[in-house]
Amino acid sequence: MPLVSRLSTTPVKGTALHHPPTVTVTDNGVLDNRRFHLVDAQGRLRNGKQLGPLVRLTAEFDPDGAHLRLRFPDRPPVEGRATDLGEAVRTDFYGRDVDGHVVEGPWSAALTGYLGEEVRLVAVDRPGDAVDVHPVTLISTATLDHLRSVTPDGGRLDHRRFRMLVEVDGCAVHEEDTWAGRQVRIGGAVVRVVGPVPRCVVTNESPDTGEVDFNTLKAIVRYRGELAADLTTPVAHLPDNGAVILGMYATVEQPGEVSLGDRVELLDQTADQPA
Repeated sequence: MPLVSRLSTTPVKGTALHHPPTVTVTDNGVLDNRRFHLVDAQGRLRNGKQLGPLVRLTAEFDPDGAHLRLRFPDRPPVEGRATDLGEAVRTDFYGRDVDGHVVEGPWSAALTGYLGEEVRLVAVDRPGDAVDVHPVTLISTATLDHLRSVTPDGGRLDHRRFRMLVEVDGCAVHEEDTWAGRQVRIGGAVVRVVGPVPRCVVTNESPDTGEVDFNTLKAIVRYRGELAADLTTPVAHLPDNGAVILGMYATVEQPGEVSLGDRVELLDQTADQPA
């Protein structure tokens, strides 16, 4: 029986991942996952694709007290209540508009000083909105292990490079790909798997330093090929035109709690499977 083996979230898009034992999945995903994101001086989305060193920051957010802490590798942390909101901004997330407000306080100045580029910290108006496309991403441990095994020096392909919400153990290699269009129960939540996740240059960056240190995209293409023509989700709605894919997107059909060790099971059968 497939089981949840890892959960990965972060309150500020692009920063280091946390691995909580439990998350609450709502209609709009995990609300404190990517609760905040960065924009540049022109209001354009900025994340690990442009700002690799973001991953060296650890962000901690307490939703009850609205307390945010940013831990930097080379300077004291910056923290406080992230409740004072300023300018309204609308950010383009790969063709999807996400509304939010600039968070007033020390955040933007501290991030600008660290990154060496003017950025502003934005809180989304509707928690859960600051994901790339769909609120849930999942991948099997077997798929990641297989990629590592067929790639020269593949031991360097840390799971953190792929930044997936849910990792599932007990599946065959790419078994999750066969779930497209189907309902899957993950712990107390039910999702509908939509289609594959297109990968970007973030996967080429070290999850510890943010520096490009491995051609992960080339590794995926080498053993799997460019499968954009097989995408079940319109290419226009996917980052990077869906050229290189690994893992799956899902939408939420029944909210619920998901914890490590929870069962993962298909709820509907295909025509060639017995009920």
